[in-house]
Amino acid sequence: MPEKIMYMDNNATTPIHPEVKKAMIDAIGVFGNPSSLHGPGREARQLVDAAREKVASFIGASPEEVMFVGSGSEANNTILNALTCGRIGCAYHREGLNKIVTTTIEHPCVLETSKCLKEKGVDVSYLDVDMHGKIDIEQLKDVITDTTGLVSVMMANNEIGTIQDIKTIAEVVHQRGALFHTDAVQAVGKIPVMVQDLGVDFLTLSGHKMYGPKGIGALYVRKGAPFCPLIRGGHQERGRRAGTENTLGIVGLGKAIEMRSQEMEAEEKRLLELKATLRKGIDERIPDVQFIGHPTDCLPGTLNASFDGAEGEAIILYLDLEGIAVSTGSACASGSLDPSHVILATGLPAECAHGSIRISMGRENTMDEVEYMIDVLPSVIEKIRDMSTVYKRRQA
Repeated sequence: MPEKIMYMDNNATTPIHPEVKKAMIDAIGVFGNPSSLHGPGREARQLVDAAREKVASFIGASPEEVMFVGSGSEANNTILNALTCGRIGCAYHREGLNKIVTTTIEHPCVLETSKCLKEKGVDVSYLDVDMHGKIDIEQLKDVITDTTGLVSVMMANNEIGTIQDIKTIAEVVHQRGALFHTDAVQAVGKIPVMVQDLGVDFLTLSGHKMYGPKGIGALYVRKGAPFCPLIRGGHQERGRRAGTENTLGIVGLGKAIEMRSQEMEAEEKRLLELKATLRKGIDERIPDVQFIGHPTDCLPGTLNASFDGAEGEAIILYLDLEGIAVSTGSACASGSLDPSHVILATGLPAECAHGSIRISMGRENTMDEVEYMIDVLPSVIEKIRDMSTVYKRRQA
C-alpha cells in the first residue's frame, strides 16, 4: 500500500494548488467589503477585479461579462430559472418563450432544476445521447420550437468525460432564435475553452474543479444577452448577484486560473498518456470490461470502466483499502443506490451502470501510480467476482 492516498477522483474535486493556497493566505488579512469606498474596501475591490480579469482572459471574455457566484450549481440554477421570470421589464422576460431543451446526461443541478420548472408549467424537452454520450444534432433541430427560450447542454460530462460539439450546437440554437447555455464546469481548466469561438450566451465554471477552493464559481454572460438575477438584494456583481463578494474565494479562483494558463497544455498531454497506459493495462489484464464514453472526444484524465460481475461500490471500497481513491458515477449523487442516469442514457443495462467506476486523474497523478493501479485492480475485480454466483454461473 502506498505511503499516501493515491487520489484519482479529480472530477469530484481537486486538491488546492500550492500557489492558490499561498495566494489565499496572503490575502486573508484583506477584510474590507469590496463594495465600500474606503481604503480597506478599495483594497478588497482590487483583488476582486484582478481575479475577474484573469478569469475573463482565460476564457476569451471581457471582465464585465464575468460574474462571481457561489458554485457551478448556483450558476446553472441562475440561467435555468431566468426563463420563468414574469416581471414585466425584465431583460429576460419574453412573452411566449416557455420551453427549455437540455439533455438526459446533465449534472443533477440542471436535471433537478428542470424537473422543478416543469412542475411549474415550463415545457422541458430532453435530448437523447448515443452509446458514447454524444447528442444528435438532428434531434436538436427537431426539438427546438418557436417557444424555446433556452437550450442547455453540458460541455464535458462529469461521469464519462464525453465532450460535446458546443460550437455546432450553439450555431443551431441561434439559428432557431433561442439562447444557449453550457455547463463547462468539467471542461474549463482541462481543455481550451474560448467563449467567442464557441458562440455561447452563458457559460458556467467552478473553482474546485481546477485546483481552486470550494464555494466559488463564475458565470459568463455574453454582452447584450438578457439576464435575470437569481439572488436579489444588493448591487454587487453589477446588480446581477446580491451578497457580499467572497473575496478569499475569488482570489483563489483567480490564482487557480492563472496556474491553469501556465500548466494546462502540458498537463493535458501527460494525462492523455497516463489514461492510455491505464486503459491498455486494464484491457490486457482484466476480462469482461467495458469502457464507457467517447474514445477520442473525452476529457484527458477521465476513464470510466464497467466490470461485469463486480459492483462499483465494492470496487471502490477494496481500492480504498489499497490506498486508491476513485468513485462510482457522480459524487453529487453518492449515497444513492440507483444506477447512473448517464450510463443508462447511453443505452447500457443497469448491471453495467452498477459495475462501473470513474477514474479521474489530475496534476498530481504519476505513471508510477497508474502502474500501481494496474497491478492492484485485477486482484480486486477477481476477489469480487469470486463472490458473485451470477458471474460464475455465466462463465460456466
